[in-house]
Amino acid sequence: MRKLAYGTIAMGLLAGVAVQGQQATQPQAQGARTPAPKPAPRWPDGRISFSGSPQDVGNWDGPANASIFFNITDGKLVKPAPSLATNKTVDEIPFKPGMRALYDSRWDQAADPHTRCKPSGGSRFWHTPYGIEIVDLPESDEVIFLHVGAPHSWRVAYLDGREHPKNLKPTWYGHTTGKWEGDTLVMDTVGFNDRFWVTREGVPTTTQLHLIEKLSRPNHDQLRYEATVDDPGAYTAPWTGGWNLRWGEGNEPFDYLCQENNLDPGRMTGGGVADSNRTR
Repeated sequence: MRKLAYGTIAMGLLAGVAVQGQQATQPQAQGARTPAPKPAPRWPDGRISFSGSPQDVGNWDGPANASIFFNITDGKLVKPAPSLATNKTVDEIPFKPGMRALYDSRWDQAADPHTRCKPSGGSRFWHTPYGIEIVDLPESDEVIFLHVGAPHSWRVAYLDGREHPKNLKPTWYGHTTGKWEGDTLVMDTVGFNDRFWVTREGVPTTTQLHLIEKLSRPNHDQLRYEATVDDPGAYTAPWTGGWNLRWGEGNEPFDYLCQENNLDPGRMTGGGVADSNRTR
């Protein structure tokens, strides 16, 4: 698998250089002050590419302040810029009894499992800073997701048409299958444990979580992430939200050490993003 991955990455990156060299920048309208967005790159077979290349080094920045639904603070709607405009408000989320209170109790994020170097399941993966790499392996019908700012974590989406195994042992990332719908990668994941927060704000889930995630690249500098949370253990109906990630030009993976013995999160009790985004 390792030899296959390295060989595919090398071929894909070289192909990406050729493809990008052939792309023309969209014309700028007369009198416009900002250039039109660069188009997203594509692989030689026409598929959209979520990756960089030797001439376009970079990966995706996970926005820490993005939210999967909007909170209301002091009577005002809080809408962090990276969040999707279509997100619901917190009062529209169909929490089961006790789950809204659990969510509100996590307002200061001090107990976030991610800050104690636990894997970031579900949408929490897409908050992670320092760069997210997406490696497309068409030969093995897999897409691999790696990020730096976590305990050396990765996810795999299987695109070979397989079904989820029966009697899955609950894990941090679950089991993911995927398929392409046009330029959108649609991922279906089950088999989660209940030891992570599904987003940085502390959105609760249970082992019944069924997560549908959609990735698309509207232009070169933007990755759109949208998730549908279907968890009958925590909510009375499915709901959807998400955010946009920004292309981090020049970002490359580096050696990041996350220690489970980190005691500092216990002192993270205010003054941060959580204070401005949460309902008191």
